Amino acid sequence: MSDVPDVSSAALNDDRTALVDLARRDRFLQSLREAIAQQHCIKLVLGKPRHGGHDLVRVTARPLMLRNEACLNLVWRHSTKDITKNPPLAEGLAQVDELLGGTFSHAHLFTTTEELQLMISKRGKIGLVRKAVTAASASAAGADEGGTGDVTAAALTGHNREKHRLLSLDLPFLEDLGVTDAQHRLVPAMSRKWKQINKFVEVLDHALTQAQFQPADGTVNVVDFGAGKGYLTFATYQHLHAARGWNAQVRGVELREDMVHLCNAAAGRRGLSGLQFICGDVRSHVPERLDVMIALHACDTATDFALHTAVRAGAAIILSSPCCHKQIRPQMQLPPLLQPMLQHGIHLGQQAEMVTDSLRALLLDAHGYDAQVFEFVALEHTSKNKMILAARRPADVPGEAEHRAAVLAQIAELKAFYGITEQCLETMLRADAPA
Repeated sequence: MSDVPDVSSAALNDDRTALVDLARRDRFLQSLREAIAQQHCIKLVLGKPRHGGHDLVRVTARPLMLRNEACLNLVWRHSTKDITKNPPLAEGLAQVDELLGGTFSHAHLFTTTEELQLMISKRGKIGLVRKAVTAASASAAGADEGGTGDVTAAALTGHNREKHRLLSLDLPFLEDLGVTDAQHRLVPAMSRKWKQINKFVEVLDHALTQAQFQPADGTVNVVDFGAGKGYLTFATYQHLHAARGWNAQVRGVELREDMVHLCNAAAGRRGLSGLQFICGDVRSHVPERLDVMIALHACDTATDFALHTAVRAGAAIILSSPCCHKQIRPQMQLPPLLQPMLQHGIHLGQQAEMVTDSLRALLLDAHGYDAQVFEFVALEHTSKNKMILAARRPADVPGEAEHRAAVLAQIAELKAFYGITEQCLETMLRADAPA
């Protein structure tokens, strides 16, 4: 009998183990590709960095349609900043393949039907755990994707799921703003606010699509008057920069210095170089260029100043949520027919609000905008939930001059009916008209 040890059996076992490990990794990546192709993929999280020497914490991936092209939204989270990239789907999947095992040792795939976890040990051993998604876990996944936990797995597919893709609770700035905790879970008290933020981004996205807006040089300039704590300002930047792939230059204008400092600090920590907050108000800040103007809950005539700024700058999109309508109500001389109805203060106030915002929409129409007024989710948990949305019409629309003249005549008739002598936006627009 030979004294030479037989190593062929051990080597064969090692080869078999390696093949099994490789098969598990391939099955995981194939499941990812299939989930995306079948529109079942919610998100992929790569975590547990394998080596030191870098500050990369994790990478989150989601499928995304960008200008009718299938892409992969990749958020590279570093300890001091976040980098968002939207490569074409094939390129993005290749990056995931390269990162898995090389940079990260853990991958967690969430789909509408199952969850898969791939774990790679220090010695290169690979484990794969697969479990079906229950109704409860589907609801939890829905909350992570932009809801509040009240959706089912079925609601995450097709068109219903699309509305939850615009923003994700994984976005790091949401932690800075107090919307999520350190584990990117929705803070219960912020549930309603989170719905409101998503609703606003949905309205903005629809308005940009309907207007077929494309920045001429790839840069879109946005001003958010009365930015407050910056919920919508951050969300707007995220959508324009990450989802649409534009060079977004977003400025939040706010009177309160503490809010300005808080928001600038958060933007700096997250590496959002195109996002800036400044102290000022709608009467003093005049942007050099303006593509999208946002003014939500601008009190009384501050809404008119914001609308005037947008019109003068030729903004393509205007989103305004007015409140505190005070200018028109004292002027209103009630027609005899309406006096019995409007003798009640609450009815008179509602009528004044309706007349004020109708005049604003008509004035925008008379100056080249398609305007609409609709109910919007109240951003500050009040009944002031009306929004004026306007998109600039092409300058060469046939019959434009006649249309504007007809709208101006409607404005004059409406003012005469209620005995209104002055409306702030109209006064400013008239002052701009050539003599």
